[in-house]
Amino acid sequence: MSFKGHDIRCVQRRSLLETLAKELPNGTLRFSSKVVSIDESEDHFKRLHLANGAILKTKVLIGCDGVNSVVAKWLGLQNPVFSGRSAIRGNAHFKGGHGFEPKYRQFVGKGVRSGFLPCDDENVYWFFTWTPATKEEEMEDNPLKLKQLVTSKLKDASDEMKSVIEKTLLDDIISSPLRYRKPWELLWGNISKGNVCVAGDALHPMTPDIGQGGCSAMEDGVVLARCLGEALLKPGVEDGEYERIEMGLKKYGQERKWRSFDLITTAFMVGFIQQHEGKVMSYLRDKFMLRFLSGLLSRKAGFDCGKL
Repeated sequence: MSFKGHDIRCVQRRSLLETLAKELPNGTLRFSSKVVSIDESEDHFKRLHLANGAILKTKVLIGCDGVNSVVAKWLGLQNPVFSGRSAIRGNAHFKGGHGFEPKYRQFVGKGVRSGFLPCDDENVYWFFTWTPATKEEEMEDNPLKLKQLVTSKLKDASDEMKSVIEKTLLDDIISSPLRYRKPWELLWGNISKGNVCVAGDALHPMTPDIGQGGCSAMEDGVVLARCLGEALLKPGVEDGEYERIEMGLKKYGQERKWRSFDLITTAFMVGFIQQHEGKVMSYLRDKFMLRFLSGLLSRKAGFDCGKL
C-alpha cells in the first residue's frame, strides 16, 4: 500500500512506553497496580482500592485502564462488545537484517486479512485477523496452535508473508478477540463525571483496521493535558478548584467525543468490508476499496488535535 508521500512507521509498544516513562520523575509510575473499586470521600477526592490492598487518594482520576476499564464502568459506560473477529499478532526477529523495504504490505481474501510492516532493520510486526470458529476461539492461550492456524490459512500468501510467520518465536505471538465500544454510547454516555474521566482504550476501544488505537490515545493525552492545564493553572483564581476540574474534563469530553465516534465507526466498517466473503462485496473491495483505503487511512491519521 502506498500512502502518497507519507511515511508510515511501526513502533513497538514497549519502546514507546519506555520513552514516555523516562520523561517522568522517578516514582511517578507505580506498576502492577490493578484497580478493584472506586469510592468518593466528602471532599470530592476519589479513593482507589487496589488488588494488593493499597488505597490511593486522588484529586483527579483519569481512567486509562484499557478495554476492561474499572473507571469506565464507574462512569456507567457499558462493556465493549465482540466484533465477531479475532486477531493474532506477532513480532519476527531477523538476526542480521530482514531485507524488506519500509513499506506496509496487506493481503486480503477468503475471509481473512493479514499484513506486515518492518519496525527496524531486524524486527517485523505482522497481524492476521479472521472470524474464528468455536473451536478456534479456544486456541487463544496456545501460541503453537495459533502459529499453525495462521500457516494453514495463509497457504496462498506471498513467500514474504510466510517467511515472516515462520521466523516468529512462539513467545512473540499473541491472540485476542477484537472488541469495540458502540459508538453511539459516546454521544449520550458519560466520558467524564465530576473529577473523573476516561482516555485511550477505556474511552474508545476499536478494531485495529485503521491503525489508530494507540495514536488516538496519544491525542487524548494532548487534549486532556490542555483542558486540565487551563483549569488548574488559571491565573488569579484560587478557589473553586473542583468545579474548574469538572469543567476542564467536560471540555475534554466534548472535544474527543466526535473524533472517537468517527474512528470507532470507520475502523469497524473498514474491517467488515475487507473481510467480507460475498462475491459483490469482494468485487467492489478488490476493484475500488483498496485504492481508496490508503487515502482514508492518511486522512484519519492526519487529524490535528492542537497544541499544549
